[in-house]
Amino acid sequence: MAKEYTEADLSPVFPSNGTRDPNDPDYQALAQKNFADWRLEIRGLVKSPASFSLSQLRQFPSRTQITRHDCVEGWSAIGKWKGVPLGELLTRVQPFPSARYAVFHCADPDDEDQYYYESIDFEDVYHPQTILAYELNNQPLPIANGAPLRLRVERQLGYKMAKYVMRIELVDSFDSIAGGRGGYWEDQGYEWYAGI
Repeated sequence: MAKEYTEADLSPVFPSNGTRDPNDPDYQALAQKNFADWRLEIRGLVKSPASFSLSQLRQFPSRTQITRHDCVEGWSAIGKWKGVPLGELLTRVQPFPSARYAVFHCADPDDEDQYYYESIDFEDVYHPQTILAYELNNQPLPIANGAPLRLRVERQLGYKMAKYVMRIELVDSFDSIAGGRGGYWEDQGYEWYAGI
């Protein structure tokens, strides 16, 4: 388990880095309606593909945790996150035995229109501190921090914690996804497992 903190330890400001407001027309349209029409799709190697609205996700059992975010750039901050445990959500779609990884497809493109994506293995998928967060510090997740939903995988560095999650795909390998290394930054040479 990653260390958890108290509310007295919360950072005065939880920084945003990387994308702060995705330059994607579909995302911008969803944000204009406060994500009322947004849906999280889950598909790939699952028996029951599904999609969930933000209000549906809030109906699932939730977890709240106060943890430290460690950025590869050298800064850290402590925030209070609330969301649905990823393992709880994936049990609803019944992964096939061949599924080895969860890939998170996001709404934020870079300057060359390559969309951010990230992945974790099933050990982290089912870790109790791995959540899809929709709140930060008792407030709806701000756009700058990844609204409407971001991954929190507390035993790894911040670049693994995908923001603006739109779709989760369960796969058995990364070979046919983007650069084939399991994540946007991994395709640029970063390590796939970024353990703290």
